[in-house]
Amino acid sequence: MKPVFDIELKLLLEGVYLRYQHDFRNYSIASMRRRIQQAMERFECESVSHLQHKVLHEPAVFAQMLQYFTVQVSEMFRDPAYFRTLREEIVPVLRTYPSIKVWVAGCSSGEEVWSLAILLLEEGLLDRAIIYATDINPEALKAAESGIYPLSRMAQFSANYHEAGGTGSLADYYIADAEDAIFSRSLRKNIVFADHSLATDSVFSEVHLVSCRNVLIYFNRELQDRAVTLFDEALVHRGFLGLGSKESLRFTALAERYVELRAGQKVYQRL
Repeated sequence: MKPVFDIELKLLLEGVYLRYQHDFRNYSIASMRRRIQQAMERFECESVSHLQHKVLHEPAVFAQMLQYFTVQVSEMFRDPAYFRTLREEIVPVLRTYPSIKVWVAGCSSGEEVWSLAILLLEEGLLDRAIIYATDINPEALKAAESGIYPLSRMAQFSANYHEAGGTGSLADYYIADAEDAIFSRSLRKNIVFADHSLATDSVFSEVHLVSCRNVLIYFNRELQDRAVTLFDEALVHRGFLGLGSKESLRFTALAERYVELRAGQKVYQRL
């Protein structure tokens, strides 16, 4: 017999889709259980049904719930070897285009977006690039667009930056106040922030690189295939796709269309 919690969870996700057109029905059930339990504690709900009542009848609660439906965990130059692979394997190819487009799907609070802007600037490509940064969480997008992060995180970000092949100092790209690091507006001018759902929306641009890292692990197989198909449709001929360290194209429907450029770094080129 299916546990009552899972039945109520399914009804909650169906209700959210019908009420707000946000589709979390194909997210990993194990991950969703943990996050909904956290949300129940936050909103003092004794059952998922009680939480559902709040979410469906109070849009302000739904807006706050997005932080539980989606995972907002990132850091600048996370997995430095990934960014070094971009610098050494992909940048030389991107140089051959008169203009380039990059899509960061599921950009969360924006650390990867600003990292890519810095990398492209150092490689002389930012002026002819557009970076599309998308997420379904408007609060995350607002945080990403601000480019403001706690100063206490800069030591780790700087270590990642140097390990990723940074050519200067990360401090060159931000100004600091008592508590925060504020990244340069000159990096912002080539970034477009936009709401986009990998579960329900379609492709919006032809791009040379898609970077979607640590997002697919929260999807079930059906939604993973949908997302990868979107990326495939968005990429130019022989474009590039970057995934998270625990993600792979191996078991997706389009695996045979791609080759991994450097073993273990989850950077693929479309054949």
